Amino acid sequence: MADDASGSGELTEKTENDALQKALAAEHAAVWGYGVVGSALGAEHKAPAATSEAAHRDVRDQVVAVLEDRKVEPVGAQGGYALPFPVLSAVDAASLAVVLEDGVAAAWVRVLDQAAERSTRELAVGVLGDTEVRAVAWRTAAGKTPVTSALPGLPPG
Repeated sequence: MADDASGSGELTEKTENDALQKALAAEHAAVWGYGVVGSALGAEHKAPAATSEAAHRDVRDQVVAVLEDRKVEPVGAQGGYALPFPVLSAVDAASLAVVLEDGVAAAWVRVLDQAAERSTRELAVGVLGDTEVRAVAWRTAAGKTPVTSALPGLPPG
């Protein structure tokens, strides 16, 4: 069973909201990061980055709406984010996209673990599936193997 700050292991709207805030922060970072990804790609390869960025914007907006409906102030985006490595080529850009998708997946696994509402679990499963589909394409573009993850968002092993 999931744990929460109270130590009771009970899933509540608070545990869910806390996890949604972390997922929202990951979505903000992904939206920002895809700007970097797109800028490192040639014009003929920018469409997948734009599509990925739009998908993360849509999820971000859904999470903001859920939190606002619950009278919870959504976490805001940072002005900028530290890159895990320099992005100097199309392969670097694809590798960054993999990092972004994997980071988002990890945050949504936490939502799945901490969700009290069925609708939130359904959202998390949908986002995880979509994230893995995008990650497979980016792993392929980056020349990474394996290209798929049996359990997106969880550490390999």
